[in-house]
Amino acid sequence: METVVSGIRPTGNLHLGNYFGMVKNSVEMQRNFHCYFFVADYHSLTTHPHPADLHNTVRHVVSEYLACGIDPEKSVLYIQSDIPETTELYTFLNMLAYVGELERSTSFKEKVRSQPDNVNAGLLTYPVLMAADILIHKAIKVPVGKDQTQHLEFTRNFAQRFNNLYGVDYFPLPQAFNFSTELVKVPGLDGAGKMGKSEGEGNAIFLTDKPEVIRKKVMRAVTDSGPTEPNQQKPEPIQNLFTLMNLVSAPETVQHFDEAYNNCTIRYGDMKKQLAEDMITFTHPIREKVITYYHDTEFLHKVLSMGEEKARASAAKTVKEVREIIGIRKF
Repeated sequence: METVVSGIRPTGNLHLGNYFGMVKNSVEMQRNFHCYFFVADYHSLTTHPHPADLHNTVRHVVSEYLACGIDPEKSVLYIQSDIPETTELYTFLNMLAYVGELERSTSFKEKVRSQPDNVNAGLLTYPVLMAADILIHKAIKVPVGKDQTQHLEFTRNFAQRFNNLYGVDYFPLPQAFNFSTELVKVPGLDGAGKMGKSEGEGNAIFLTDKPEVIRKKVMRAVTDSGPTEPNQQKPEPIQNLFTLMNLVSAPETVQHFDEAYNNCTIRYGDMKKQLAEDMITFTHPIREKVITYYHDTEFLHKVLSMGEEKARASAAKTVKEVREIIGIRKF
């Protein structure tokens, strides 16, 4: 059975972009693949979170993973920092990563632009740690969104470089995995770009948002004055609303508003009200489960202890073999 690895940074609650870009696929994948799901708390340290906030967010993300359908009996769910072998592999891979290529990383250049006072080494080597997360379990497939394809390319480069340098065929070259024909990019409510926490709270619909919060956010979504000609092309902010509606609404609902747009009778207020209610219907059962799991400390401890044991067994085997290949051996 092929191995799949997927992780998410505990920088806040999961939103619809996370769900449709990664978690939904992950739930489906665990039926057919050997899956490792982890909460990437090391990655979040590049932003220097408060210790109490970090711990609480990790707990929340684990609860959301479980609420979305990750089954700890079928998959391995663990915390990144519980697996010290990952940082050892990260060290080895850093020796194969070149500063020039890391500086060309799109996400690194964006961080340099957006947070010039916190351009730390962890940001520069972020793709290396991500590669270690994937290669530590010798994953074949990785569910990623469009914005992460470059990082996956880094992972393949490092794996190939290791294999070539040491004359082995050890690491597989992982591929992006998605059940649809294209990688999912869920738009935000700001009219441009993807849904994400970094774009502001109002840009994203979180899986645990209360109904009144969802309604308020959606009604503030960017629109225009409406179409002026039949069947004209939808501008980006309007297409974004239709993309979101396609994800959470019934096909007939989407068709109704699409026809209204094409014949120039659409009322954006009505469309946004419907979209908000459909989002509430979609997220409600997940939100209820998150609350239950979050407050069940005994269950969370059991799940994460089991995940740590399984993940460490896999990681220890990889690091032992990598050390032998490199030539690090005990006398």
